Amino acid sequence: MNWEQLLSLKRFGDKENRNRIDQDETRLGFEVDYDRIIFSDSFRSLQDKTQVVPLSKTDFVHTRLTHSLEVSVVARSLGRIVGEQLLKKYPILVEKGYKMNDFGAIVASAALAHDIGNPPFGHSGEKAIGEYFKNGNGQKYKSELTKKQWQDLIDFEGNANGFKILTESKNGVNGGLRLSYATLGSFIKYPKESLPKKPTNEIADKKFGVFQSDLPFFNELAKELGLMESRNNDEIAYKRHPLAYLVEAADDICYTIIDFEDGINLGLIDEDFALEYLIKLVKDTINTEKYYNLPNKKDRLSYLRALAIGTLINEASKIFLENETSILNGDYPFALLDKCKYEAQINDIIKISVEKIYRSSQVIEKEIVGYSVIYKLLDVFLTAINNQFEGKESNYDKLIISLSPCLTSKDKSLYDRILTVCNFVASLSDGFALQLYHKVKK
Repeated sequence: MNWEQLLSLKRFGDKENRNRIDQDETRLGFEVDYDRIIFSDSFRSLQDKTQVVPLSKTDFVHTRLTHSLEVSVVARSLGRIVGEQLLKKYPILVEKGYKMNDFGAIVASAALAHDIGNPPFGHSGEKAIGEYFKNGNGQKYKSELTKKQWQDLIDFEGNANGFKILTESKNGVNGGLRLSYATLGSFIKYPKESLPKKPTNEIADKKFGVFQSDLPFFNELAKELGLMESRNNDEIAYKRHPLAYLVEAADDICYTIIDFEDGINLGLIDEDFALEYLIKLVKDTINTEKYYNLPNKKDRLSYLRALAIGTLINEASKIFLENETSILNGDYPFALLDKCKYEAQINDIIKISVEKIYRSSQVIEKEIVGYSVIYKLLDVFLTAINNQFEGKESNYDKLIISLSPCLTSKDKSLYDRILTVCNFVASLSDGFALQLYHKVKK
């Protein structure tokens, strides 16, 4: 892979090349990506979507929106640090007009959108959609779908749904948000379809990043960016866009440190215990005099959080630059933080978060509610849209479909109808999904 191709400014539908050197610096294409995401309906809905605790009413616990903004800030720093060094290594990029901040803008935009396809109620929302088809009423559709279409549903993936949101043409809008190809490539952490599903040592094989319905544009995007194919025969999979490693690292940094902080603020993790773990992470950079002069635990926690994030930003960018050649060659199968010198400290923090936060009764009880909500909504809307397609819709079905203009069965295959409903349910915020559940429950 080569950086000139990977930094493509092309957008869906372009007939002419967009050259970096010709860009208006006051309205740079990569920065336009950020603006388009910020102003999208899908991004705004993240303000009421779970990051750690579903349906939390506190003012200090992160939602998907605040998490995404923070990940974007971290990603921008990572991109700029890496970009500065890459421009020195590849002077042709400077000749073409690329600047350090371009890397920051691309990674910041991709990071801003990284959770845009996630359903309500956190990761349990993804599992609930998948299990509706695998074990629930959705099983009845299996015989009418291909193996790959079925896998898309039983392993419903927020990353693939995010790609659909960012790129899908609908309602007269072609190409979704029409983001630059560089940003879209950086967004895709798992550039593969849902099958084959087999364990490998490649971090990009951990999940999948595209539904069957979106493969045509996905392949066009990969070809334009020069992504390396990584499978044979009829299997569709590519090596990651190098900047996707930075998006992933930014997400890893934020959920490791900030979810931990949320656990402390919720009283799920003892403050003294938490401070001890964070100090281990920043022991090489902490100013102990400044730390002990801070007046209260909250201020000390904020100081350690900021220091920890800064430490991990420097570490992740260092690992990326040391392995940049391998990454370009598609030979780096790890997440950046998997190989950092703070791996043990990070794992300790994640272990505590899993035990004290993610498996707490407060989280589990609300996730159970989420399962009931999602199951019911899928049932009601799938029944309505399929009855409409078959010409036997009831008045109730008509009322249900009227709740969303995106729900229509016109000229759609069963697979596309199901994905339309899944996309609709996934787009709902936690609170609105719960409201809708109470309206349609009977």
